[in-house]
Amino acid sequence: MSKKSELLKLIPEQGILPLYFNKDEETSVQLLRSLYSAGIRAVEYTNRGEAALNNFKAMRKVVDSELEGMYLGIGTIKDGNMAQTFIDAGADYIICPGLVESVAEVADKYDLLWVPGCMTPSEIIKAETLGAKMVKLFPGNILGPGFMSAIKELFPNLLFMPTGGVELDKANIEGWFKSGVCAVGMGSKLVSKEVMENKKYAELIHSTKEALEIIKSLRK
Repeated sequence: MSKKSELLKLIPEQGILPLYFNKDEETSVQLLRSLYSAGIRAVEYTNRGEAALNNFKAMRKVVDSELEGMYLGIGTIKDGNMAQTFIDAGADYIICPGLVESVAEVADKYDLLWVPGCMTPSEIIKAETLGAKMVKLFPGNILGPGFMSAIKELFPNLLFMPTGGVELDKANIEGWFKSGVCAVGMGSKLVSKEVMENKKYAELIHSTKEALEIIKSLRK
């Protein structure tokens, strides 16, 4: 099974995709270890600062040496050159805040999963035409589960994942899953500023396990 196929199976099974950026390399690595110990096997590191590439390379080394079965993706990729740089650094998959054709071309060259951010049916149609298998509904808090419910039947062959404003709250997560998403992207509501600044790794492990349990309970 290709890495792309494995991720298209793993992310929906996991039901949550944690995402974060921290300018400190050691903190970035410790957050990754914490998520792994909580049961996470796919993480999105976001390309949001000058330190992102070097931090990502350090995280890649830790994944390869310690974290068996972990897939390390890169998010906030806005052009093909950026995609190539992170693929060279070992990215397992690529996530974009919008629909970027040059990223699709680069990812397809390596048969890697790329997940475009979309906000309208027109963007989703274009993404599907370009070969996308999974779409990030972004920003999720603006679109809401009602949007997902309304478009789901138009795109039976696509997987959807909202990102942005998804809460660590059973009612919020349940609303999304009932609307038809395969997983939810969770950033600051899970890997919070407080957790990062105060290095509350045990708290992150607890919160992540809680999120995984909520999703598991919704699928019974």
